[in-house]
Amino acid sequence: MRPYIVAGNWKMNLDARSGQSLASEIRATLEQTHPGGLVRVLLCPPFPLLPSVAEALTGSDIGLGGQNLYPADNGAFTGEVSAPMLAAAGCSHVILGHSERRGYFGETDAFINKKVRHALAHKLLPIICMGETLEQREQDKARQTVETQFRGVLKDIDGDSVGNLILAYEPVWAIGTGKTATPKQAQEMHGFIRTLLSSTYGDSVAQSVVLQYGGSVNADNAADLFAQEDVDGGLIGGASLRTQDFLSIVTAAAEAAKRT
Repeated sequence: MRPYIVAGNWKMNLDARSGQSLASEIRATLEQTHPGGLVRVLLCPPFPLLPSVAEALTGSDIGLGGQNLYPADNGAFTGEVSAPMLAAAGCSHVILGHSERRGYFGETDAFINKKVRHALAHKLLPIICMGETLEQREQDKARQTVETQFRGVLKDIDGDSVGNLILAYEPVWAIGTGKTATPKQAQEMHGFIRTLLSSTYGDSVAQSVVLQYGGSVNADNAADLFAQEDVDGGLIGGASLRTQDFLSIVTAAAEAAKRT
């Protein structure tokens, strides 16, 4: 059975004090309300916040993730962060290929593929994002776009490694806009990604890969999204900055986990 995983992507928000406070609040409430851990929870703060958030999470079941990395161990790459640095900071996961990285910084599938391989080489588990723009969806190119991204970012990565990845479907038109894919739209794309996994790596691998949905997930729509067969949790943006909203989403995932 695949685990449900809910990851909070804090993006470029908070500071060391407020980030540590939020992490502590989330930890305390989860330990009271979700003993036994039906859902795997990850927090992905900005790089400068990693030490303080890691301190707040020490000894808990909540994982820590980075928001990006550069595919080299070290070197003259001003402003970049490597997988060994993230691992040393306590990270177990890293977000790669987010549409904001693609859109604002011009990251390509080939470059993201290098990052994925670098992360795996250093035992970091990538959360790999993919998704179409509104224009691509309206032109009936959503599946074509996602398949191109899928094949590009996973190029030359073996099935054993793919089986441990998290793939996050994040339609670009739903990120930070307040718009959300309907549960039917989310399931259709997740089912398509599962089919791509099966045809490329075999059904066993396909059934082991966690597929998250991201794109304006909130306390009101999370339950319907997580009730879909191939939606295994969420990559949460804005709602992860509000303790009660984030915990409501985790609760929705826990309820879905109980039904599986």
